[in-house]
Amino acid sequence: MDDKPPTVAAPHRPRDPRSGLGPWFLVLAASCGGTERSGPAAGGTADAGGTRADASAPDDAARVDDAASSRVDGSAPGTDGGAPRGSKPNLIFVLTDDLAWNLVEFMPHVKQMQAQGVTFSHYFVTDSLCCPSRTSMFTGKYPHASGVFTNSGDDGGYAVYLSQGNDAQTFAVALQGNGYRTAMMGKFLNGYDPAMDGPAMGWSHWAVAGNGYPEFNYSLNQDDALTPYGNQPADYLTDVIAGLGKSFISEQSQAPFLIELATFAPHAPYTPAPRHAQLFPDLKYPRTPAFAARPKASDPAWLRAVPALTTTEITKIESSFRKRVQAVQAVDEMIGTLQATLAATGHDRDTYVFFASDNGYHMGERSQRPGKQTAFDTDIRVPLIVTGPGIPAGMTIDEITQNIDLCPTFAELGQTAAPTTINGRSLVALLQGRAVQGWRDAALVEHHDPKFDPTDPDAVHTGIAGPPTYAALRTTDAVYVEYSGGETEYHDRRTDPDELENTASSLTPAQVARLHSAIAAIVACRTSDQCWAAQHLSPAPGGP
Repeated sequence: MDDKPPTVAAPHRPRDPRSGLGPWFLVLAASCGGTERSGPAAGGTADAGGTRADASAPDDAARVDDAASSRVDGSAPGTDGGAPRGSKPNLIFVLTDDLAWNLVEFMPHVKQMQAQGVTFSHYFVTDSLCCPSRTSMFTGKYPHASGVFTNSGDDGGYAVYLSQGNDAQTFAVALQGNGYRTAMMGKFLNGYDPAMDGPAMGWSHWAVAGNGYPEFNYSLNQDDALTPYGNQPADYLTDVIAGLGKSFISEQSQAPFLIELATFAPHAPYTPAPRHAQLFPDLKYPRTPAFAARPKASDPAWLRAVPALTTTEITKIESSFRKRVQAVQAVDEMIGTLQATLAATGHDRDTYVFFASDNGYHMGERSQRPGKQTAFDTDIRVPLIVTGPGIPAGMTIDEITQNIDLCPTFAELGQTAAPTTINGRSLVALLQGRAVQGWRDAALVEHHDPKFDPTDPDAVHTGIAGPPTYAALRTTDAVYVEYSGGETEYHDRRTDPDELENTASSLTPAQVARLHSAIAAIVACRTSDQCWAAQHLSPAPGGP
């Protein structure tokens, strides 16, 4: 009996709310395209509170192979020239959803990447929310330049992404135009509907879900055919993505390739693969000084309104954290599968592997219920770990970097030009261990208070409000926040690494003016050169 699920052609709906034209009419002639070093980033033990399954065990590999063989017909979809690879490297981008730094210690293959490559210690997102952050990665633009600030509504989501012409200005379009075979698998952008929306521009192969957060009972748009998946272990979405990725890499022999594997894990509801559901039974959430801390009188009003955590809520946080750790086991195994596939096909010598997250996640810090969106490091500082040819092993890079830097980085590695419409800077020189003079001083985080659709998986249902609209400046050792209501927040991380003491009131008028001017300049920038100039703060003797 054939166990391949039925596929149906996915009808396309017009997505441009202004013209009614679909994404295929947005074909614009644009494309997307370095100190002090220390040793490998410190990690922890991978078996705290339980026993971890061996990611390289034959039964795990068989599960991934089963997931692939039941969904892939073996053909190489799409055509884009198949140019000889020559010196062009392959690129693999593994993007996770809501993965915070405190999960990395439970991922041995990611820790192996740290030992074999570089770790960016000061890598920040432009907004701690899925759609704007992912848009920044694809396009190299800040939210104020892409027009995507939230997950839905008039200022966010896939419809706004399309209406602003972003679909034609991505690293995928740039690399495909330079002879790359490109594949997008897993999660794309909030608001994408696999039953109504076709593949985005720039992708030779497409296997994207809409609501894949439960990890079961979802549908993938696979090259314009809608494929439903069920609730069996072989349908676990992270494993399916791993299998599809393995098959895609194995099929490539001539043209260089780019593949993005974007997991929904470990986003809520934090569903682990069935084989991992009993791991780490005694694991506790890390008790940093910020955990369950109560706001102070100097904190902004939205934070002062957060009530104390109850015993029941703390117990739930412990359970949810265990599930998050369990959920990333399949992600880590996927990385192991990709590494093994690269070695088996000979691509390990000419492939860069990037591992990152779209945003961080807090769970009880400052008494906040699990979530994101704040300008605290739990939410905006995320992993970026890279391995590949010419990359020094075990290096930590301390320069301020952001997700807007990925687009120009991929473009440079793929030997294609990045346009002036990007706001970021290529990281290739840093990746190669070269000293770069005059690197940026600050990262911008800009957040709009989202008016969540109740069905949005990031919607807050606790009745406790998150932060209002704000713009924040993160430097190497401080964070400064300006809220829409006029309140400000400042944390000197040299003396306040947990960001618990708001000392904005102690800043001098000159210091405040300097920080405000810096935010205003970056928010106003549109081109790469404008943004690069604005990201360099003016000297302030004795100032922050």
